Amino acid sequence: MSSIMHETPHGLMKTADSMQDDSLAIGPMQLVSFKLGGETYGIEITKIREIILVGEITRVPETPHYVKGLINLRNSVIPVIDLRARFSMTENPRTSDSRIMVLNVGQRTIGILVDSVNEVLRVSTEQISPAPATVTSLSNQYMTGLVQLDHQLLILLDVDKLFSEESAMAMNGIFEGKA
Repeated sequence: MSSIMHETPHGLMKTADSMQDDSLAIGPMQLVSFKLGGETYGIEITKIREIILVGEITRVPETPHYVKGLINLRNSVIPVIDLRARFSMTENPRTSDSRIMVLNVGQRTIGILVDSVNEVLRVSTEQISPAPATVTSLSNQYMTGLVQLDHQLLILLDVDKLFSEESAMAMNGIFEGKA
């Protein structure tokens, strides 16, 4: 029986099955779920500053293939990373569902381009299974766990690990003009 609590993007809440009081005692974690390819991913809500429509992205020459460019968000210049490219997935054309999730990663603010944003989920820490050792390696330590949803798995991402050293160097290069 699932005790995952769903919140619609408009803030209305619905319960997947039934909410049990003992799962609340542990303290649920809130995740924002999104689609990339046919898979569902999640990021802890505290890392997300806002979610915006995809607008004009200014390309920056000589940057890694996954850095799409820069956007101006209320007079702040923010690098945008195509998460599909970062995960070595095939590129898809943007749709009306495509979004940029603006994240706080360390001392930086970055945007990630995703196929669509689904909903906010409340998940107890007991519902998070560790990522199997066979799929976590040095190159993808950012996958911190799996959450069983109704008909699929949600892959829980740690954005601090995902955008650590390699990405930080690329971001520094963009801001210093040395990418």
